[in-house]
Amino acid sequence: MADGAFGLSKELAEETAPVWEKVKDHVTPLEWPEQARLISEINRLKRERDAVILAHNYMTPEIFHGVGDYVGDSLGLAKEAARSDANVIVQAGVHFMAETSKILSPDKTVLIPDLRAGCSLASSITAADVRLIKERHPGLPVVTYVNTTADVKAETDICCTSANAVQVVEWAAKEWGVDKVILIPDEYLARNVAAQTTVGIIAWAGHCEVHKRFTTQDIADMRDAWPDAEVLAHPECPEEILRAADFAGSTAAMTEYVEQRRPRRVVLITECSMASNIKGDVPEVEFVGPCNLCPHMKRITLENIRDCLLHMQFEVTVPEEMLEKARLAVQRMIDLPPPSKPARYDLVKARHHVDVELI
Repeated sequence: MADGAFGLSKELAEETAPVWEKVKDHVTPLEWPEQARLISEINRLKRERDAVILAHNYMTPEIFHGVGDYVGDSLGLAKEAARSDANVIVQAGVHFMAETSKILSPDKTVLIPDLRAGCSLASSITAADVRLIKERHPGLPVVTYVNTTADVKAETDICCTSANAVQVVEWAAKEWGVDKVILIPDEYLARNVAAQTTVGIIAWAGHCEVHKRFTTQDIADMRDAWPDAEVLAHPECPEEILRAADFAGSTAAMTEYVEQRRPRRVVLITECSMASNIKGDVPEVEFVGPCNLCPHMKRITLENIRDCLLHMQFEVTVPEEMLEKARLAVQRMIDLPPPSKPARYDLVKARHHVDVELI
């Protein structure tokens, strides 16, 4: 009987009310009844299937706040999943993230709601490319961004995230006794890391299609429209974007910045949904554009998450030999002492030109 808010039953309205409070700025009252029903059904299926859902920062708010058991960046999600007692992992993200979850939780069933959820950056390089790079630069350590496929990770020495890339590059140079490191596949991350260290960087011309599209004109337009807004940029953006920003850091660093400082207005130079998701926890902060959507992330919906759990479909596997090699690269990074706080990219350093050798 529909005796609760939005025409929902009283029980369902009460169950989903905390989620509504976090998503109400981004979900219309017309959409909410169906989303509330799906959220309730998914959370019931999780209990029945002994499953957890990993919701990346770029998921839409109803997924992020409604059904995500663990939320955050891709590596953080995979590490949380490995610590979980659940038998099933549902990756609300893209395919390389599901592979990373499988690498760290080989005995668990890993599902992805849509097998077509790919990544322009991950698809920019192959394992064969890495083997050729190593032939061209023998003896140099290969640092690989986690935004890569399992076969690429298996060909490299250690992984990194945008939060610890500088730390990993400097560790690898010291460990191998060299003054130059290969950092692949994100060219812009590599250039932005190079501005933070004296270690030489050899980079690959891979890009995230979302972050590549931002321009300095976008930032100039935002400053004209909202002079008091603080501009935060992700290091997958071109160097000139970071130089024009007030702060640059990983998704974790940007989240921490907003939650701790509580600025009046913020521009996040990253994927759209991140601003929507942070807004749920800091409602007093106003987030303003620009906004670029990731078409791959947006393939994940409440409907296909429900179907994924209902039918236990779209399992992600990694061949055993590849899995073991890839795990070594990921584990090396995990075993490094974690930074005391998510890394930020020093914008004063970044104003100095640093040459990067592009493969």
